[in-house]
Amino acid sequence: MLSQDRTRPFGRLLTAMVTPFTVAGELDLQVARELARYLVDEQHNDGLVINGTTGEAPTTSDGEKAELLAAVVDAVGDRASVVAGVGTFDTVHSIQLAEQAAKAGADGLLVVTPYYSRPPQAGMLQHFRAVADASALPVMLYDIPGRSGVQLASDTIIELARHEQVVAVKDARGEPTASARVLAETELAYYAGDDAMLLPLLAVGGVGVVGTSTHFSGAVTKQVLDAHERGDRAEALRLYRQVLPIYTGIFRTQGVILVKAGLALLGRPAGPVRLPMVEATEHELSHLRQDLIDAGLGGDRLS
Repeated sequence: MLSQDRTRPFGRLLTAMVTPFTVAGELDLQVARELARYLVDEQHNDGLVINGTTGEAPTTSDGEKAELLAAVVDAVGDRASVVAGVGTFDTVHSIQLAEQAAKAGADGLLVVTPYYSRPPQAGMLQHFRAVADASALPVMLYDIPGRSGVQLASDTIIELARHEQVVAVKDARGEPTASARVLAETELAYYAGDDAMLLPLLAVGGVGVVGTSTHFSGAVTKQVLDAHERGDRAEALRLYRQVLPIYTGIFRTQGVILVKAGLALLGRPAGPVRLPMVEATEHELSHLRQDLIDAGLGGDRLS
């Protein structure tokens, strides 16, 4: 359910949802539907990103991606935006995934910078334009140089903002001053791509977050957003500091590993991870449990 407000086209609070698997490693669509409903109804997410990195997209087939997306749209598409991760390092394949996402009912596309191949800015400009040209769905650019190995230059983002379908950025660059410049020169909606950068990005004009720890911290994160929007900066900062341990702790190792471990700790298991990811160690679980307790999450389950 796409927002009609261009300043926050996908809402304010989104979670990059994990992909549930069975013990045998197969896609678990029933648990996916349940998890999507939990994230929207109990964690107060305005939208979900499906088939992203936290969704282990590098390990799922195109067919699995389509099935998962359709299941989530069926479960929550009437009350939340559903954004499909379609970016790859192959422009043609990215376009095919974008077309598939539209058929499955997605509201928007998340397109990451082409990883590993590390094209020049001119190549990325053409890549994103080609994907945007091929679909009627709005596009969220995903700038995450730590994973992709290449950064979207501010000038490139500003140029891409001229495209009617390019409406947002998932910003995992970690440079609020660079983001502030783009925000001053475009009408793009900026979403923090790193949970802990939410409040700094809001301070320079961002609208929200595409979170990882928001599998558990969504309800409090919504309060952070609400407090900031009504001008209660002190309350926003208090709540932000409360959940900061899990905002940062979820990345002690790869986020998907600890999200699935955390969901299991909280009685909402989403199955194992697929190789090359591995299950959380006892040491990591101990830290995760403490992070959740320190953030005031989990209640009696973790005490």
